[in-house]
Amino acid sequence: MEDPQAVVNRDEPIPVVRLPSQPDEAITSASSPSERRHGAIQKIQDQARDIKDKVGEYSAPEARQSLQDRLLNGIMAQIIPREELSDNEEEGGAKEESRQDRRSRTYVDRPNFSLPLMSSNFRRFNARIGVVFVLQNRIIHLFTWKHPTATLSFLAVYSLLCLQPQLLPVIPLVGLLFWIMIPSFLARHPAPANDPRVEPTYTGPPVAPPSRVKPVPEMSKDFFRNMRDLQNCMEDFSRVHDAANEFVTPYTNFSDEAVSSMLFVCVFGLSCAAFVGSETVPWRAVTLIAGWAATLSGHPEAQKVLLSSSNLSQMSQHLDAAQARMKAIISDDILLDEPSEARQVEIFELQKYHAYSDTWESWLFSPSPYDPLSPLRIASARAKGTQFFEDVQPPIGWTWKDKKWSLDLFSREWVEQRMITGVEIETEGERWVYDLPQEVVESPAKAKKMLKGKMVPKSGWEEGTGLEMRGEWRRRRWVRLVERRPVVDEGKKPV
Repeated sequence: MEDPQAVVNRDEPIPVVRLPSQPDEAITSASSPSERRHGAIQKIQDQARDIKDKVGEYSAPEARQSLQDRLLNGIMAQIIPREELSDNEEEGGAKEESRQDRRSRTYVDRPNFSLPLMSSNFRRFNARIGVVFVLQNRIIHLFTWKHPTATLSFLAVYSLLCLQPQLLPVIPLVGLLFWIMIPSFLARHPAPANDPRVEPTYTGPPVAPPSRVKPVPEMSKDFFRNMRDLQNCMEDFSRVHDAANEFVTPYTNFSDEAVSSMLFVCVFGLSCAAFVGSETVPWRAVTLIAGWAATLSGHPEAQKVLLSSSNLSQMSQHLDAAQARMKAIISDDILLDEPSEARQVEIFELQKYHAYSDTWESWLFSPSPYDPLSPLRIASARAKGTQFFEDVQPPIGWTWKDKKWSLDLFSREWVEQRMITGVEIETEGERWVYDLPQEVVESPAKAKKMLKGKMVPKSGWEEGTGLEMRGEWRRRRWVRLVERRPVVDEGKKPV
């Protein structure tokens, strides 16, 4: 059964495109008790309306689930995991204190995936999507010259807008008047259909109910027409997506660095030229000519000429010649034989002093020097690292360039760069950087009495002072060169 008042595409199906194969606003608290009361009442009304809709939906005979549907829903609910726990629920199921979310509640309270809800939403969406397909079909008719008078009228309006762009805000207002207001008025004051002797009049009280855009009834012909057009639109999107991946992405994702680099240079040059010289371009004439050319190219006679075998073969030859010239330019001007980027990485060898044996024990190879004022030392946390040199790995995406680690002989430089204080530096020998005793750092005068006149560092770091008392830790820096690892593309070998 069809509803004559429903908006649905009853014309030919939406054609499938043929392609060659290769935040909600933040809400604030109410400024007065009356506003807060009004918001609470509105929220209760919305919840009641949702409950009423759900009860009516699931109580309808067509919405009752069969045993097979319930079994399928149960199986899918076990297969499909929940994406995430709610904001007020922990992994163990315990409730947390509700936290205020300043986003719109219509966004925050979105339900998780549910097969019954998905089916219900799809039916409601399909019953109401007809207006989009009607608009799409009319646009197709307009640009394919199915009604030449309508296409010529569009070109006249388009030309007027190109020559007088200040009239552009008039378009939505005129559309509101001629496509919504006037048809609604005529629906309230219809002409007599049975008696041709009576002339239509638009005075007096309305004689018909107001028109509304009604959803199509489920399981009707219009419902399946919407499903047909929705199916074709999904196919269109899939083909356009695949065509973009096939024809556009290879030139822009640097899979071929020479081609993408050349394209980048050209686009950058065009951007600079547009930024400087856009004022000199007659944009009104450009848009006028482009619109007329695009519309005339959709005429059936123009399509016959453009898509003829001879024109297609000539176009293919011109494209091949242009590609050959572009490849020659790329091979001559784009040079990508530069060596891989190399950088230096560091690791710090940490050793800990044992007073009972008067020896230093190898502790860790750490990415940080674990100096007295490091966050880990201040927090009384253990140093992080690996116990053996062989376990030190290069950064992700890099490989070792040197065969082994080298000791950094300039210990003073890296201490100064990090502004490390409270340490003693060896400028000769093994280049250890020792912690100074806590007593020396906090009270040099007291330490001088304890050491009976021996040299005591006053502040900061000191070069080898011959100080017999030292802190608990010492470290030295090792360096090694790494180079960027080439990525192996599918079907290609690394250069």
